[in-house]
Amino acid sequence: MTHTIALCHWINGQKIEADRPSQSLNPSDTRETVAAMPDGGSAEVDAAVDAARAAFPAWSEASPEVRSDVLDRAGTLLMERRETVGRLLSREEGKALAEGIGETARAARILKYFAGEALRLHGQNLPSTRPGVEVQTYRQAVGVYGLITPWNFPIAIPAWKMAPALAFGNTVVIKPAGLTPATAEALVAILHEAGLPDGVVNMVIGRGGVGQAIVDHPGVDGLSFTGSQGVGAGVAMGAAKRQARVQLEMGGKNPLIVLDDADLDRAVQIALDGSFFATGQRCTASSRLIVQDGIHDRFVAALADKVKSLRVGDALDPDTQMGPAVSEAQRDGVYGYVDIAREQGGRIVTGGERLNLDKPGWYVQPTLIADTTADMRINSEEVFGPVASTIRVKDYEEALTLANGTEFGLSAGLVTQSLKHARDFQRRSRSGMTMVNLPTAGVDYHVPFGGSKKSSYGPREQGFAAADFFTQTKTSYSAG
Repeated sequence: MTHTIALCHWINGQKIEADRPSQSLNPSDTRETVAAMPDGGSAEVDAAVDAARAAFPAWSEASPEVRSDVLDRAGTLLMERRETVGRLLSREEGKALAEGIGETARAARILKYFAGEALRLHGQNLPSTRPGVEVQTYRQAVGVYGLITPWNFPIAIPAWKMAPALAFGNTVVIKPAGLTPATAEALVAILHEAGLPDGVVNMVIGRGGVGQAIVDHPGVDGLSFTGSQGVGAGVAMGAAKRQARVQLEMGGKNPLIVLDDADLDRAVQIALDGSFFATGQRCTASSRLIVQDGIHDRFVAALADKVKSLRVGDALDPDTQMGPAVSEAQRDGVYGYVDIAREQGGRIVTGGERLNLDKPGWYVQPTLIADTTADMRINSEEVFGPVASTIRVKDYEEALTLANGTEFGLSAGLVTQSLKHARDFQRRSRSGMTMVNLPTAGVDYHVPFGGSKKSSYGPREQGFAAADFFTQTKTSYSAG
């Protein structure tokens, strides 16, 4: 028997009660309310920022071992509860249960990774150009960070933003996505249970006005945002007005090139994983399949068979391979793009029809579209759903030109047995991440994450690169 979770803001270590006019629904069964949530505003943001600023001196000046221990304990607690929290994630976001549990485990590992990084901040000791003078550089915490996180990875992305911010001595005000606040709240609660001091992490739940209040607040020193290009541009402009630090991740239109020499079975599985798992709701999803002429028809036929066999259903059903879209608007937007592709001459190989199962939910039929061209909207705009389109090309050079030919540049993949083409692709792909004989979606948490062009703006996220954004370098001169 499921129940509705009554959510609160977290401010200065306390759960702040408020009216709860909004709800998050279970996308697998919209008769079920997952959480009732408050709708915060500028007053809550002011209080959260005040708490974060008050907590900053003690947290930033504490031994790094203190910060490391909190993150390590939180990672242990989250890993122990990964099935419970993963089940909540799948109920609220719609990911298949195995994916929800897997994402939760990944968030736990992120916390533990940055528990180690808290102890590894280092600088340099350099000779000056002047005799008798020494130069040292070292990293310091910046202050209060505002974090605005999306619904598609409702625990992993909050973790990979909060963990480095906290590890390096900063304090946080986070606004979770309105569609998945219960999952983010579970992470915040675990951090406090692990011993996080009051005010170090504050969470304000609400709609877009909360995010804008965080962006505009003079007490927020840095902003990290993951979401759409349109909103991200506004975040960047708001940060620039105040000279605040800013980091943006804004999606992709990721190509997967399949060359004639590719292993067919492997190429099909890579495309299936990258395009359709997590209901295609990943910024790194393979939405453009650029396939060389000699293998194209066999690849499309084999992939279509795999797509048809995907089991779409309730996210909590262990037999489900692909859950629903996160919301009605998301589902309808996906079908809108399928209709546009059909009108512009694309051939629906499989899928494309409205999907009604035995319960009310926002289910989407996985769809493969062939005979498309690079100038179609299906190949230039982010669909963010279980839809992939194929483009036929004559050779590698044409494929690479098309792969680089959008305003996005997050992740790009190549399936080939040619070392020559693999090396050339790694050099010449205009994306922040390249994958050779791997899905475009699926990244490690201990290395930099980010794109080029309009996919990303500012310093990289994750791994050792996170220190560039969440610390400031001080240069110190001294004479004997």
